[in-house]
Amino acid sequence: MRIGTTLTQYIIRKQQEVDGASGEFTGLLNDIAVACKKIADLVNKGALVNVLGSAGAENVQGEQQKKLDVISNDLMIEALACNGHIAALASEEMDGVYQLPEGARRGRYLVLCDPLDGSSNIDVNVSVGTIFSILKAPEDIEFPEVADFLEPGTEQVAAGYCLYGPSTLLVLTTGEGVSMFTLDRDFGEFLLTRSRVRIPEDSQEFAINCSNQRFWEDPVQRYIAECQQGADGPLGKNFNMRWVASMVAEVHRILTRGGVFLYPGDSKLKAAGKAGKLRLMYEANPMAMIVEQAGGAATTGRERILEIQPEELHQRVPVILGSRNEVERVTGYHLPAESA
Repeated sequence: MRIGTTLTQYIIRKQQEVDGASGEFTGLLNDIAVACKKIADLVNKGALVNVLGSAGAENVQGEQQKKLDVISNDLMIEALACNGHIAALASEEMDGVYQLPEGARRGRYLVLCDPLDGSSNIDVNVSVGTIFSILKAPEDIEFPEVADFLEPGTEQVAAGYCLYGPSTLLVLTTGEGVSMFTLDRDFGEFLLTRSRVRIPEDSQEFAINCSNQRFWEDPVQRYIAECQQGADGPLGKNFNMRWVASMVAEVHRILTRGGVFLYPGDSKLKAAGKAGKLRLMYEANPMAMIVEQAGGAATTGRERILEIQPEELHQRVPVILGSRNEVERVTGYHLPAESA
């Protein structure tokens, strides 16, 4: 489709390629876009509308909520709950499944979301975002339960994120490549600005939180050490390091110019009973789908993220994703120890 196509036109044209399409999926994506526009407006205004700072409470993850975490979650519910496009919603900010109001029409999809990824950055005016994943709802079930959401990432119908930065960008995959849309604030529409996005197979850029280095496993220690050795080391090239502490911003940079993002498991997380830092259902799965659809790779270091069978709604996993050759290199460093 031509550059400048609106998101609504894009979705409708995609829908026309599917036999028996009802328009429900088109409506759902438009609902998500509406929520993202509202969140973008609040992020843009910040202190002017008193949405910065702590909410004074913890979410189900045990993390301090920001005011915008709570507001963004409420905006997602408001946009999705009453239009008849979803059967239920799950969010990083809620303990369990959000059931639709009594009498609300049920749709054919389930949505999982991280309403405001990277919210620790909001008070210092660094990019944040919204991540979403869409699954098919089970048929003839009025009130889906947690078990109905526990599908591997390969079952996602679509995934995407909205990046709230210098411009607001919505990135979407429906399983046929990745497209980027930029919000034109003059008339409030997302317009197609990049299609068939591809991640370079090789890279000279990595993103990792080096403050955790003393806790990393040997395969990650080895890879980062080799990157730091540059052209004189075994990889034979110089690397740059980046770290934004917002997964949306990190992945968007990779989609734009390549790179590898690592949030590995480590001994500190293991001691706390966590396999990783990032949530499988709200972060790892949708981002893995996007990255793979753009030609990249996404693993835990030991297995493909999209093939993991979820065991719980807020399950955490290690994440290594980005340029295919770099991800495969790090994953390969994990395998000998695993088979020994």
